[in-house]
Amino acid sequence: MHQPTAKPAYPHILQRTIRFALNPNNSILGNNTFAGKPTISGLGRYYEITIAIKGLPNPHTGYLIGIQEIDAIVRDHLLPLIADQIATAPNTHPGTLMPQFWNTLTRSINHTLQSINWQLTPYHTIEMSTDIPHTQPPNTVLIRQRFEFAAAHRLHTPTMSDDENKAYFGKCNNPSGHGHNYQLEPAIRIPVDLLTSRDYQIEIEQAVNSTLLDQLDHKFLNTDCPWFDQTQGGVIPSIENIARICYEQLEPAIANITPRIKLVSMTAWETQKTSSIYPADAH
Repeated sequence: MHQPTAKPAYPHILQRTIRFALNPNNSILGNNTFAGKPTISGLGRYYEITIAIKGLPNPHTGYLIGIQEIDAIVRDHLLPLIADQIATAPNTHPGTLMPQFWNTLTRSINHTLQSINWQLTPYHTIEMSTDIPHTQPPNTVLIRQRFEFAAAHRLHTPTMSDDENKAYFGKCNNPSGHGHNYQLEPAIRIPVDLLTSRDYQIEIEQAVNSTLLDQLDHKFLNTDCPWFDQTQGGVIPSIENIARICYEQLEPAIANITPRIKLVSMTAWETQKTSSIYPADAH
């Protein structure tokens, strides 16, 4: 058994999620910090902000930074900024606030800020991160939104015999196919300055719907969608191939909105337990 060293050999990344509600009566009450503080009241707005910080933990305390310190910075500085925008400019795009978040946190934390993730809904987030390729915080944000489609597929490749296919793919090789409620999450990089003049979200949603969902939803992928019809040169509809094909199909449609917007990656879920991200090195 190795004796623990007093000083960590490598930097750590500490993540902390702050849950909160901004209420119409400006209530700041509530003691359930797990569900959110302030607690939601009336027709309040609920958000989550996750901060990731990189550095070496203190060899004496074991702490990189106290989570209470992170909580205080977010609640004392970021929450009032959001509340002010809701009150005075409710049509403000949330992404335009991210540079102020980034600058506030970098001034307040004596470690490397790795990322800020603002969860607007359970399926729509805005992120600013040093991990996003070709991105220089605080000039660019990554917007993620999930979409769903229902489809059936069969995993079968003509390069193997029927017995080999059955042995390899198991129940997924059923000749009649089987279904999934798939989810797709494109990650789209947008310069912050674009968000001050125009909200591109509706155009992005229209591109996803027309380019992907109209081709995939309520289809038997192996025969109804040429991308996966192997008799027409398509590929086997594995979750890996679905993620790649959806990325390749959507990328030019996003670029057509404006060349300054770029599809960075596509995540596809077959089930809650199984997903694929393409391309991996761009995530």
